[in-house]
Amino acid sequence: MIVTSKQSKSSFSAASGLSALLLATTLMLAAAPAKADWITTWSAAPVRPMTNLGPAMAAPSFKNQTLVQTLRISAGGKALRVRLTNLYGEKALEIGGARVALLDKDGKEVPGSAHMLAFTGKPTAAIAPGAPLLSDYIALPTRDLARLSLQIYVPGETGPCTCHQVGLDKMLVSPPGNHLGKAFTPVQTLQNRPFLAAIEVDAIRGAGTIAMMADSITDGVGSTVAANRRWPDYLAARLSAASPGKWGIANQGISGNRVLSDGMGVSALARLDRDILALPGVRTLIVFEGVNDLGIAFGAAQRAAATGQPNPFHDGTIVTAETMIAGYRQIVERARARGVKVIGATIAPYKGATYWTQEGEAVRQQINAAIRSGKLFDDFLDFDLAFRDPANPLQMRPGYHIGDHLHGTDAGYEAIAKSINLSLLK
Repeated sequence: MIVTSKQSKSSFSAASGLSALLLATTLMLAAAPAKADWITTWSAAPVRPMTNLGPAMAAPSFKNQTLVQTLRISAGGKALRVRLTNLYGEKALEIGGARVALLDKDGKEVPGSAHMLAFTGKPTAAIAPGAPLLSDYIALPTRDLARLSLQIYVPGETGPCTCHQVGLDKMLVSPPGNHLGKAFTPVQTLQNRPFLAAIEVDAIRGAGTIAMMADSITDGVGSTVAANRRWPDYLAARLSAASPGKWGIANQGISGNRVLSDGMGVSALARLDRDILALPGVRTLIVFEGVNDLGIAFGAAQRAAATGQPNPFHDGTIVTAETMIAGYRQIVERARARGVKVIGATIAPYKGATYWTQEGEAVRQQINAAIRSGKLFDDFLDFDLAFRDPANPLQMRPGYHIGDHLHGTDAGYEAIAKSINLSLLK
């Protein structure tokens, strides 16, 4: 058959129109539903892979494996999407497929709830180095405090992962291959959160997210693994009972994190925009951070001087009440500029911890006095009072810490969650 120039142009025009239609349809399918009210209902802040703290702290790598993570959201919604991350990757991260499903109380998938994720209409994706990746939404209604399983297949070699280190739940690593939706015997069971930054839901009108800029005490170190007993978890349960569906929780605690300096995670000042202000729905920020600034600047420095060994965590930043308060003020002003209310929590007692010193304690008292004055933050929470031993106020109450005088037990975390006046969060 001979095709004339006119027929060729007509065929080309028709083909172009069809391609445009298919592209438009794909983009429409990937777009958010009309009038969506997206909030963050779960999060985990990524941390740069550590290379100088030995194999115990090294970030894992994966190759041609399926990673299965279990998590509990806070507020439910009408639809759901997943935010992945390759923040610290040195090359593009291949996503060979991802799958999400609801779990029942026994940890089994709820029949009919499983969905394969898509990324701009496609089942696979590549995440550029340093970038996040938001999945298309899925019409999966979820209730408050629902448990989810997220499966990610990574076909290539990932290198040291962009992970949240303290996941406090079991993360299963498969043998080689794509095991999405299939049973397998794990070759590793870890507690990291690889490549997962947040879960977002299309919530009820007027819902919002409460985010936490914080350290290991909020990260939940010391709480029961796989039981959701961090203080933000207890707070989520209180909020759900009082105002169902209204409040999502974004726990952005990083163990070892500091306000002024990098270390375990970049400083609070450096990560505020990315880890807090970039999340959808954030209306309130709770800042509960500072004990590591004091402990490393004073306690760890004294130990290093006494032993003649360098202090690998101290970068020379001057830590005083004045510099810490100035750091908090920066967080407050930057968050307020985005319409976010900022609530400061007093630094908890830590006498008896390995890095406690009288000098650090003096600065803690000055900082807490500034927080309680009501002039530093929009409101404050007195976690110092909630945690302290009435018989020895410089220490945590017996039974509220795990024996290190720093990290809470389930009972300690529940106590500080109960100390929060929920009216401050309205």
